[in-house]
Amino acid sequence: MVREISAGGVVIRNQEGTWWMAVIELPTAPDTALPDPARRVSRSKPKPVLALPKGLVDPGEKPVDAALREVQEETGITASPVCKLADIKYVYVRTWADGERVFKIVSFYLLRYESGRIDDITPEMRIEVARACWVPLQDAPKLLAYKGEKDVARRALEYVKEHPSDVLP
Repeated sequence: MVREISAGGVVIRNQEGTWWMAVIELPTAPDTALPDPARRVSRSKPKPVLALPKGLVDPGEKPVDAALREVQEETGITASPVCKLADIKYVYVRTWADGERVFKIVSFYLLRYESGRIDDITPEMRIEVARACWVPLQDAPKLLAYKGEKDVARRALEYVKEHPSDVLP
């Protein structure tokens, strides 16, 4: 089984007393199915898949540095580290390549927003990110698509409640 090591960030900021968190929306696959004329076809838009910015740690790179780089590449914003929140571990199958099973570890860091405009990303990054946006931190565990990331968002919320001065600029 192949192993992958990744890192990601939970970027937060406080505006007028409300905590916000940066998320990315993953691109949706184009609908390639032909409509069946014998039945009604739903024209509803698929629910967006929201996730935390993350990616592979490059050789020689520290996980926290990879998290900062991935956040900048996928959201357009820069941040500074506050603390490590958690490691999440899971297995997935590479459906786009060789069908290999992959054991993945993702280290997530709580990051403080520093600068930049969210969703100001390169056209090349649009393959990985449909858009980046701010969501209320309070709502993040319900909005994120993946269980491990929901848990990480809950940890971030707990940290902010217990240590607000650590994350304020």
